[in-house]
Amino acid sequence: MTLKSFKSVPDGRFHSLAVVAAMALVVGACGQQSDAPLNGADAARTKQDVNDASDPVLESALRDQIMVDPKLVQQANADALRPPAQPESLALPPETIADAAHKPVAGALRTAPAPSANCPQCASARRALTLGALAASQGGSADCVRNVRYSTSWANRLPDAVPLYPDARVIEAAGADGNGCALRVVSFASAAPMQRLLDWYYTRTTDAGYRGGHGQDAGEHVLAGTREAAAFMVRLRPRADGGTNVDLMVDAPR
Repeated sequence: MTLKSFKSVPDGRFHSLAVVAAMALVVGACGQQSDAPLNGADAARTKQDVNDASDPVLESALRDQIMVDPKLVQQANADALRPPAQPESLALPPETIADAAHKPVAGALRTAPAPSANCPQCASARRALTLGALAASQGGSADCVRNVRYSTSWANRLPDAVPLYPDARVIEAAGADGNGCALRVVSFASAAPMQRLLDWYYTRTTDAGYRGGHGQDAGEHVLAGTREAAAFMVRLRPRADGGTNVDLMVDAPR
C-alpha cells in the first residue's frame, strides 16, 4: 500500500483551527453544572426557595380567588373625584344660616325691656337635665310632662304666636298632645346675637297678647309671659361664636 504524504498546513490556518477548538471547550464547560459547594448565603437562599415552593399555605394563598367585601367597596377611594350621578340642576344655593339670622322681618322689632336681676326661672332652668324636667321647672302641667315624647318633629308644631327663629338649628325637641295638653319644648342654636333674639321674641309674643318679663342671672336670660291659660318661656345663653343657644317652651292647655 502506498502511503500518501501529508501536505503541510500553513501557519495562519493552523492558528485559526486552534482558536476554534479553544472556544468549543469553553462553550462545553458552560453547559456543565459546577460541583463546587455553595457558600452560606447561596445555600440559605436555595433552601428558602425550595421551602417556599413546597409551602401549602403560601401555595393556597397564591392560587385562591381574591375575595372582595361588598360592604368595604364603597369605602375605597372615598375622597376620589368622581363625575356626578346626575347633571347639575343649576339651582340657586339656599340662604346661609348667617343670612337667615339677620334677614329683615316684617314690621319693626321692639326692644325687649331691661332684665331684672331677680330671675328664679334662670336657676330652676339650669337644674333641669331634660326637656321634660325643664317644662316641669317652668310650671308645665304635671300630666302633660308625664306624657312628653321626644322627636324633632315637635319643632314644626309650635304655635304661630311663639315660632322658631328663622335660622334655628334644632338640637332636640319634645312635646305632648291630647288630654288637654299642648306642650312644646325645643332646644336650638342660632347664629344671631342674643339681643336680636330677645327683641324678636318680645315683639312676637307681645303682639300675640302675652304679658310677662325679662330676667337675667349669670349671663343667662329668660323671657317669659302668660296669656289666659297659655304660657311661654325663652331661655337664652351666649355661644362662643357670637350666636345664641335657646330653650323654648310653650304650654297652651286646651
